[in-house]
Amino acid sequence: MIFIDLRDRSGVVQAVFNPEISAACLKTAEEIRSEYVVQLTGKVDGRPSGTENPKIPTGDVEVIISDAAILNTANTPPFYINEESEVEEPVRLKYRYLDLRRQRMKENLMLRHQVTRFMHDFLDARGFIEVETPIFVKSTPGGARDYLVPSRVHPGSFYALPQSPQQLKQLLMVGGLEKYYQLARCFRDEDLRADRQPEHTQLDVEMSFVTQEDVLQLIEELFTSMVSVLKPEVKIIRPFPRLTYAEAIGRYASDRPDLRYGLEIADITEIAARTDFGVFKTAVASGGKVRAMAAPGCGDYSRNQLEELNQLAISAGAKGLLTVSLGSPGGGLADLTRDMVKSVAAKYLGLEQVKEIAARCQANKGDLLLIVAGEMEKTCPPLDSLRREMAARLKLADPGVFIFAFIVDFPLIARNRNTGCWEAVNNPFTHPRDEDIPLLDTEPDHVRGRNYDLVCNGWELATGSIRIHRSELQRKILRILGYDNELINRYFGHMLEAFDFGAPPHGGFGAGIDRTAMVLAGEMNIREVTAFPKNQAAVDLTLGAPSPVTEEQLKELHIRLREE
Repeated sequence: MIFIDLRDRSGVVQAVFNPEISAACLKTAEEIRSEYVVQLTGKVDGRPSGTENPKIPTGDVEVIISDAAILNTANTPPFYINEESEVEEPVRLKYRYLDLRRQRMKENLMLRHQVTRFMHDFLDARGFIEVETPIFVKSTPGGARDYLVPSRVHPGSFYALPQSPQQLKQLLMVGGLEKYYQLARCFRDEDLRADRQPEHTQLDVEMSFVTQEDVLQLIEELFTSMVSVLKPEVKIIRPFPRLTYAEAIGRYASDRPDLRYGLEIADITEIAARTDFGVFKTAVASGGKVRAMAAPGCGDYSRNQLEELNQLAISAGAKGLLTVSLGSPGGGLADLTRDMVKSVAAKYLGLEQVKEIAARCQANKGDLLLIVAGEMEKTCPPLDSLRREMAARLKLADPGVFIFAFIVDFPLIARNRNTGCWEAVNNPFTHPRDEDIPLLDTEPDHVRGRNYDLVCNGWELATGSIRIHRSELQRKILRILGYDNELINRYFGHMLEAFDFGAPPHGGFGAGIDRTAMVLAGEMNIREVTAFPKNQAAVDLTLGAPSPVTEEQLKELHIRLREE
């Protein structure tokens, strides 16, 4: 007798070739090898007692084969498919069609399908209509770099692939559709990371005659319903907490904080200014901040462990990391003595100052203080990285809990540190808070926008805003951002003209399908929930894209390549 594991999308079942049933089938089975494509006919029967396999769903049955044919042979695959083993990502992406046969990838793509199906049904039940918007659009400034598509019939002119359907969905609101959605493909030519691809899919939603609260309630209902259906074992907290942008940056050094654990950041600038430590004094004198967090129970870290944290902080943009060990656990801060404090800056810090800093960080004896000094904006990335690293080392993030939160009251406009010009923090179509509109003329960087993000466990899953719907306010914002009337009309004239035909107040959001599926699947990279992703260098290793094209193709498009 010969036994083989037969696999299709639904799972695996044991097939039995018995010469007493069919000698011809047994001869065929002798030729079958791993990953061969076969057609089998047989009868499903219970396995003999004692041979059941409880590790698989079909472990109580087997298929007794009465007819068999080999439809295609297969080369030996470059990695194991029937077991979950570590495979280098370049190999997985080159042979993605084989990687997709593995159980983990099949489950991830099935989950992604369930996410999109749920979104369709959820919005359809609430009166939304799906409208498809173009992929070839106009290139307008702002945001990431556009992917450009040359026009053969209009030499020298280009389409842009949409970074999002932002302008189009606003025009749909002017068109009176009121409740729109689509699963939109979005394209952005930007540097890649774990949660970013050159192309991604976004649930795009827009509504007329709504307030910010209406939109947030819809987002909360969508995500809580989806998690309860697709991941009923996961614990979620309702209502979703709300943090202002200033609170999130101040307490967590990030606008997408993971709230499953504390490790909050404390501002110790005022205490640091009273010490004799030169680094602190220099930072404070230049208008910077000194910020700290406590790593519980890490006061006994070795020199090598401390240097690892220092290098992590430096790689995230800090000039360095100051660590202060608070001795061994046991007793309170009142029991802390000078000889227990270990730090390269110990002689510049008074004992009472150390205790004051520790109290500000809610630290205890036996903890480790991690301190970063510098400009406020530059202290955030290293502190965020340290917070995530210590949470991972201490296993503080419960994978069975999803804590969603809304981040609100983002700055509307900020000054680019390199160019000195004003830039839109979100996009130039976000409506300012009504009470802040007078500040546009005097202090644009103090204006808050009516925009919001949904974050979950350290990932940004959705972002949106209430939009500007009056042309005069839109023109004002664009002028602050440096556009003169000619450029405004060239790039945005179609929207401003539409607003003058009676645009209703409107707002909406875009939710990343890839990131949502990634979080639900418990993955750490959206490539794991994407069928054919690009690698970190934006290369499709399966197809070998991007690739050169022929001179004839370039000539048709009126393009000549310039040698660098």
